[in-house]
Amino acid sequence: MQYNSLGESNLKVSEICLGTMTFGQQNTIEEAHQQLDYALDRGINFIDAAEMYPVPPRAETHGVTETYIGEWLKHQQRDKVIVATKVIGAGRRFKWVREGVNKVDRDSVKQAIDDSLKRLQTDYVDLYQIHWPDRYVPQFGQTIFDPKQERETVPIAEQLEVFADLIKAGKIRYLGLSNETPWGITTFSSLAQQLGLPKVVSIQNAYNLLNRVFDSALAEASYRENVGLLAYSPLAFGFLSGKYLQGDPGTTRITLFEQFGQRYLKPRVKEAVAAYAEVAKRHNLSPTALALAFVRSRWFVSSTIIGATTLDQLRENIDSIKVDLTPDILKDIEEVYTQYPNPAP
Repeated sequence: MQYNSLGESNLKVSEICLGTMTFGQQNTIEEAHQQLDYALDRGINFIDAAEMYPVPPRAETHGVTETYIGEWLKHQQRDKVIVATKVIGAGRRFKWVREGVNKVDRDSVKQAIDDSLKRLQTDYVDLYQIHWPDRYVPQFGQTIFDPKQERETVPIAEQLEVFADLIKAGKIRYLGLSNETPWGITTFSSLAQQLGLPKVVSIQNAYNLLNRVFDSALAEASYRENVGLLAYSPLAFGFLSGKYLQGDPGTTRITLFEQFGQRYLKPRVKEAVAAYAEVAKRHNLSPTALALAFVRSRWFVSSTIIGATTLDQLRENIDSIKVDLTPDILKDIEEVYTQYPNPAP
């Protein structure tokens, strides 16, 4: 396992991060703790959660993921585990969270972090992320910016002031973004510098062989502002494992939850997945290993967030660190990408 510096922080995060959004929905607390133990044993020191987990978000399960992690974390040496979680933003109306008042403002964020710390049974989180922007932006598969969708938003400078106070209070160590845009990265960074406020150290966005939107303007912003990518959905909700090419994939998030992962149900996704699976076969790799190794190989990726519902899946995902993509494999990947550019942005 390799460890990478996260932006301008002093955090050294494992190249694989354990995602936890299945804990409390598809995984019991016993299964969650088995995954956490196995990940830690394999060298993973980085765990990613969110106040809204598990998914799909429901009032009945809100916060359960953090609770499961907290029951495990209280038995660990705290300074050996890097814990990340997220505060939800405005725009998605989760009426069961703070009575539907989900702005990234002082009152909401202070309550959110206190609730998360209580569930996690810890005094601080290492990385606190804004789950999606407080302002309007296209997200979760949307690609067209529509000015008519503009809404009232908390100024970014005010948001940074809140997080600065949380850092001073010792409740969080560093701030990160999620589902952000190039404008968001540069604006958060420039305002932090101008006002002497905490600079964001990371951005957590979707990135995989079917969605390489980050390669362009986001990569430039990441590079110039030294903001590392925490890549989520590296297997595109399991599509890049190839299991949906074989017919009935069994019980999965897509089959369990209607309307889930819609960005991966777009035209040409199946053809692209089949083409990447053929590349993997040609080079004696599993489609899963190919997809995860590709994400891990990108210069802007600080850590690749994996998620699993079984230990066998987790084992295969972590074993992908043994795979280094040769120039010939990368050439074959680029040929497929040229034919099927970003079918699931």
